[in-house]
Parts: sequence; structure tokens; C-alpha cells
Amino acid sequence: MAKGTRVRSTSPPDGGWGWMIVAGCFLVTICTRAVTRCISIFFVEFQSYFTQDYAQTAWIHSIVDCVTMLCAPLGSVVSNHLSCQVGIMLGGLLASTGLILGSFATSLKHLYLTLGVLTGLGFALCYSPAIAMVGKYFSRRKALAYGIAMSGSGIGTFILAPVVQLLIEQFSWRGALLILGGFVLNLCVCGALMRPITLKEDQTTPEQNHVCRTEKQDFKRVSLCSTWTKKWGQTCLCCSLQQEYSFLLMSDFVVLAISVLFMAYGCSPLFVYLVPYALSVGVSHQQAAFLMSILGVIDIVGNITFGWLTDRRCLKNYQYVCYLFAVGLDGLCYLCLPMLQSLPLLVPFSCTFGYFDGAYVTLIPVVTAEIVGTTSLSSALGVVYFLHAVPYLVSPPIAGWLVDTTGSYTAAFLLCGFSMIFSSVLLGFARLVKKMKKTQLRFLAKESDPKLQLWTNGSVAYSVARELDHKDEQSVALALSVTTPHDQWP
Repeated sequence: MAKGTRVRSTSPPDGGWGWMIVAGCFLVTICTRAVTRCISIFFVEFQSYFTQDYAQTAWIHSIVDCVTMLCAPLGSVVSNHLSCQVGIMLGGLLASTGLILGSFATSLKHLYLTLGVLTGLGFALCYSPAIAMVGKYFSRRKALAYGIAMSGSGIGTFILAPVVQLLIEQFSWRGALLILGGFVLNLCVCGALMRPITLKEDQTTPEQNHVCRTEKQDFKRVSLCSTWTKKWGQTCLCCSLQQEYSFLLMSDFVVLAISVLFMAYGCSPLFVYLVPYALSVGVSHQQAAFLMSILGVIDIVGNITFGWLTDRRCLKNYQYVCYLFAVGLDGLCYLCLPMLQSLPLLVPFSCTFGYFDGAYVTLIPVVTAEIVGTTSLSSALGVVYFLHAVPYLVSPPIAGWLVDTTGSYTAAFLLCGFSMIFSSVLLGFARLVKKMKKTQLRFLAKESDPKLQLWTNGSVAYSVARELDHKDEQSVALALSVTTPHDQWP
């Protein structure tokens, strides 16, 4: 399948088979992110069956989430060197195996390895390649396509949560994990939908990489056991990896990476502590669960509608600003949360936070593609989701420690809010500085030469007008040399 038919296109088709790619990515987000959220439903069952405390049992969900994001670059490498289809199918098999083996667990350590590490690794091989494929098939309607594809997380959670609870009641937690393992095998079907596509910018690869790959194959044909072949293969692999991850040296991507760390730290604790906070201010258990349901449903609405809105002509060129706006508003919602101590006030909060949470999640791949381009999008998304791993792992325990130390949720929520606001301000400040430098560069260019028309590509700038003037001077000199005798030259 790695050598399967590859669709050739000069530009993203913005439709056609692209909608099947969106459907496949939608199912991938259901089978990965929604199933990960539903693992928390098993928490009480695991705790009572293995008679362990809260902290040890909670590590299962943390390990799944952390490994999924931590190994995201591995998923990008596999999809780039084999194919997106092979990567997703392999990930589906690993994730399903982890869930099935977890149903036979005899201790929490067994669950750490199977349900945590093995399933998380399988999800990592599927998640970032599927999202990157959507970016290759769409350009004009990219935000809408991502909104539909990534809404699978909210829709899947909304549907799977009661289903998983019913399965636990009917077949115990072991039977429920076994059935979930079979359900996750649908990732193999999703992988089969990911038909590769070659864009114009993918075809203009450096000549050096082509020569490297050709000569590497020639050496392999001569001798597979040759030491020279092994050294050459290692050199070519290093060249390939250097080409794939060259965006790591881009200043814009470095700023994005730093901002993602702060954003990921802020967004995670609310999904853990919203229900306990609501219970602490006198809201009933059913009403607190209702707040989480509202959060999930509005998250879906934010995915789709915000993607559609930012694809409109009036906002198409401001998707970066819309991302900053969504992240900043979620941070402001955090700052207001300690003052909201009743259900009528918490419902609007859940609606607002859920909507803009879905909004910026939709725009993460769009903003990443704007910075690195579609050719490096798979590798860049792998790094971006990798950066989510550590904040996802440490932010809930840090928030819990603040609650235990201060006796209230105020400090924890304020820290999360300022973290998200700082993420938004950092990206906005970087974009402002970049625009000011461009304006200054154009102004200086116009002052030095009125005919100069300047284009910038990263740090490279060139002048067409100056080259034309130089050609005109050469033409005049040539004409004079032909028509004027040597003794009449000045």
C-alpha cells in the first residue's frame, strides 16, 4: 500500500475525494480523542476493582494522553517515509491490541503498559498524519474542513460516553474494554481512505535528496552488507530528516511552539476540575454533569461554525488573528470563573469557554500550515502535538496541589487563565514585530531606489527592477560597441 496510486495535483482540489479525507479524519478523532476521554469513565471501576487510591488510578488516563502527544512526531515520520495509510493502519492495530490486552489486566501496572503506553502509541501514529492529510486536500476551505474533521472529538464523546457506561453495566469493565478494542479497529478503515496526493510544491524537492535516494538504492543493489552502504544510508537518512524538520529553525515556528506550551497548560485542568468546582459551590451532581455536557456540545458548534466563519472572504486573511482572539477569550473566561458561584452563571461560562475552545483547536493546523507550508505540515503538527504532552501531564497535578495548598480553586484557575492570555499575547507581539520589520524594510528599499520592488521570502530578498536596469545597460553598451569605431571611443 506504500507504493499505491498517488493522486497528482498542482494545487489542493478543495473538494472531491477531499471530503472522504475529512470523513476519515472525523472518524480518526472519534477513535482516538473521544475514546481517550471515555477512558475516564472506567476510573471508578478500576479504583474499586484494584483497591488503589485516586492518584495511582488517575495515571492511566494521564499516560494515554501524554504518550499520544509525546509520540506524535513518530507518527509523522512513519507517514512520511512509508505512507499515511500504512501509519494509520499500524496505529489502529496497536491501539486495538492495547485495549484488548488491557481487558485481561490483573494489576494497574498492566494497565499502564497496555491501556496507557501501547494504546497511546497507536493513537499517536494515527492522529497527526490524518490531520495533515486534510491540509493537503484543502486550501480555500481549509478551516471549514478542519472544523468538521476535528468535531469528531466532541461528537464522539457525546455519543460514546453513555454507550461506554451501558457497556460497563452490561458486560463489566473487561467486556467494555474488549468491545472498545474492536471499535478502535475501524482506524484501519480510516487509513484506507487516506489516498496520497502530490502537490506542486511537493514535486519541487531539492535535487540533492533525489540523488541521495537514487544512489542509496544503487548501493543497496550492489551489497546489502557493505559497511559503505550502511554509512551512506545513515547519511541519507540524516539528510532526509534534516529536510523534513528544517522548519524548527524558523523563528515564527519557535514562537508558535513556546505559545503552544502555555496554551496547553491552561486548557487541560478545566476538564478535570469543572465538576468538582461546581460541586464545591453548591451545584448538584446532575447539574454539574450537565455543565460538562454543555461544554462538549458547544465545543462541536465552535469547531464547525468558527471554521466556516474564518473561511469567509472578510476573515480569510485574518485566521491568525482569530486564533489569538479565541485563545485569549478562553483565558479571560478562566479569570472570571472564581466569581461564578451558581448554576445560572456557570452555564454561560460553559457555553463561552466551550465555543472558543473548539474554535482555536480548529485553527491550530491552519496557523501551523500558514507558518511552515503544506509540505512540512505533517512533521510540524507532530511537533506541535508533541509539545502538548508535558503540559497535559503536569497541569492537572499542579492545579490540584494549588487547590490543596490554598483551599480554593482561585489560584489554579487564575494561573491557567494568565497562561492562555500570555500565549495569545506572545504570538500577537511576534506578528506585530514581524510586520513592523517588513514595513521598515520596504521603506528603506524605496528610499534607496524608487524603481526597487521588493519581495521577501524569509530572510531572502531580490530586486527585479535592478536586474532589468542592468540588462538595459548591457544592451546599450553592446550597441555602442557595434556602431562606434574604436578611435572615437571616449
